[in-house]
Amino acid sequence: MAYLDAASTEPLHPAAREALLTTLDTGWADPARLYGSARRARLLLDQARTEIAESLGARPDEVSFTASGTQAVHLGVLGALGGRRRVGSRVVAGAVEHSSVLHAATLGSATTPATAPATASGSPGLVTVPVSLTGRVDLAAFAAAVSAEGTALACLQTANHEVGTLQPVAEAAAACRTAGVPLLVDACQTAGRLPVPDGWSVLAASAHKWGGPSGVGVLAVRKGTRFRSALPEDERERGRVPGFVNVPAIVASAAALRASLAEAEAENARLSALVDLVRRRVPELVPDVEVIGDPVERAPHIVTFSCLYVDGEVLLTELDRLGFAVSSGSSCTASTLRPSHVLEAMGVLTHGNVRVSLPRGAQAADVERFLTVLPDVVRRIRLDAGVA
Repeated sequence: MAYLDAASTEPLHPAAREALLTTLDTGWADPARLYGSARRARLLLDQARTEIAESLGARPDEVSFTASGTQAVHLGVLGALGGRRRVGSRVVAGAVEHSSVLHAATLGSATTPATAPATASGSPGLVTVPVSLTGRVDLAAFAAAVSAEGTALACLQTANHEVGTLQPVAEAAAACRTAGVPLLVDACQTAGRLPVPDGWSVLAASAHKWGGPSGVGVLAVRKGTRFRSALPEDERERGRVPGFVNVPAIVASAAALRASLAEAEAENARLSALVDLVRRRVPELVPDVEVIGDPVERAPHIVTFSCLYVDGEVLLTELDRLGFAVSSGSSCTASTLRPSHVLEAMGVLTHGNVRVSLPRGAQAADVERFLTVLPDVVRRIRLDAGVA
C-alpha cells in the first residue's frame, strides 16, 4: 500500500516511537504530584513544552496541551470569544477554514453575550470572507471585515487542508493589529513543515500531522491576549484544558517535531518536486480534469485535482483496491451527502476529487505508479457511468 494521505495523518516518526516507548517507563506518573516518579514526569513534560513552544515561536507558559488539533481550535475560538465578550461576538474567518473553526465560531458567536450588534454572513455572528479561485483569502475584504464594530476574533489557517494553498497570515495579522482584534491561526497543516508566521494571538496545532502520536494537540495563547476558558477550570494546563495530560505522547510529539523540523528543508524540496510532477502530469494523462489550488504559494506536500463525470467515493475505492491510500475533500458521505465547503467556496469542480498528500519519505516510484494507474481507473469509472 502506498500511503499518500499525510494531510490527514503523518505516519509516526521513528524519533517519536523511540521517545514514546522510553517515556512509557519513566513518565507514567501524575506530573502534578510531589513524589519522585511524579517529579520525573513533570520534568519530562516541562522539557517537551519548552521544545514545542520554541519550535512554534511561543513561550513555554503560553503553550497548553489538548487531546487533538480540533479541540485546540474549539477551545481557542471559544476562549478568545469569552475573553472579548464585552467587545462583541462577531467572528471573521476565511470561507475555506477547517470545519472545526467554522463550527466553533458559529457556536461561540451565537452564545457569547455581546454589547455590539453582530452582522452575519451565513451564520449569526460569523462573517466568512471570500477566497480566490486558488483558495487564497481576499486580503482587502478580510481587513475590512475585521475593522467592523463588534468584531471579537479573526481566524485564518496557515495552509488549506484540502488544496494546500498558503494564506497571507502575516498580512492578515497586520490588519488585525490595526483593528485591535486578536487573530487565531490554525497551523495544523503546516506546523513541523513550514515556519509559523508571526502575528498570531492564539495558535492551534496537531501533533499527528508532524509525525507525533495521535491524541496530542497544542493550544498557544499569547501573553496579553484576553482569554477565558469555555470549560470548567482545574489546576492543570493553566486552566485552559482540564484533565490529565498524556506525558509519554507529549514527549514523543516534541521529539517528532524536533526531528521533522531538522529534516524539513530537504524533505520539503523533494516532496514539492513530486507534487509538481503530479500537477503537471495529471492533466496530460486524464481528460477533463482540474488541478486545484495555488501552484506556487502552497504547502509542499499537497496536490488536489477533480475529475469531471467521476464519483469521488468510487474513485477512492478503486484506488484503494489498487494499493493507494488517498483522500477526497469532496466525496459525498452517507452522513452529509454534501460536497466540500472548501471547493464550493473556491468555485471549482466539487466531484471526482482526489487529494494526494505525501508523507515524509514518500517514494518517487509510488508517485509514478499512481500516475500510471490513474488514467485507466478514471476511464473505467466514466464508462461504467455511461460517459464516453
